[in-house]
Amino acid sequence: MKFGGLQKLTLLDYPEHVACTLFTVGCNLRCPFCHNFSLVVGNLDKLEDISQSDALAFLRKRSKVLEGVCITGGEPLLQAVLVEFVQQVKDMGYKVKLDTNGTYPDKLRQLVEAKLVDYVAMDIKNSKYMYNKTCGCVVEMEDICKSVDYLKSGAVDYEFRTTVTGTFHNDSSIEEAARWLQGAKRWYLQQFVDSGDLIDSTVKGVDAETLARYQQIAKQYVPNTYLRGVK
Repeated sequence: MKFGGLQKLTLLDYPEHVACTLFTVGCNLRCPFCHNFSLVVGNLDKLEDISQSDALAFLRKRSKVLEGVCITGGEPLLQAVLVEFVQQVKDMGYKVKLDTNGTYPDKLRQLVEAKLVDYVAMDIKNSKYMYNKTCGCVVEMEDICKSVDYLKSGAVDYEFRTTVTGTFHNDSSIEEAARWLQGAKRWYLQQFVDSGDLIDSTVKGVDAETLARYQQIAKQYVPNTYLRGVK
């Protein structure tokens, strides 16, 4: 297993924990607004080359400083040896947060039921009827819905999060997504930021006022809807 990046310290990625973030390479989606395009397509010229042994050595060295490890991507559940890697991380005493797009519900369940994951952040791309367009490819919505329902069951602590754009999101799509997520523990609406490494450089963002309006729409169905990264 290889990683394309390592953030050695973060106070934001894992709520209430001092953590690091490991970025896996590769994703099965092609969201036009994705800010990690190089990770998605494996553009090695723009990535770090971190082996599994290097990552584990770093974690052993920082075990008295860090509390948690965030595993993100790309899509981590694409990795064939993820379970083996996470088991070694847990054996060091770390808490593990997993970021996922929800397209692999069985793998998600496997990790949670093995008690290898303490927190899950699942991306909700848009309302169901806008999913394919927002993901840039055809998505098996049945799998997405299985992941949503599994997390809503309370099997593990979790959050849903949506990166909000001016290109793919509007009042209607936010309300439809909120109806779908009704009963969720928490939902974050994140302001889109152009990282300069996008799949589609024409994607537009939304201003703080629009994002606040979306939050009020969402709160009708998911009371614990919060804003993140607002500028």
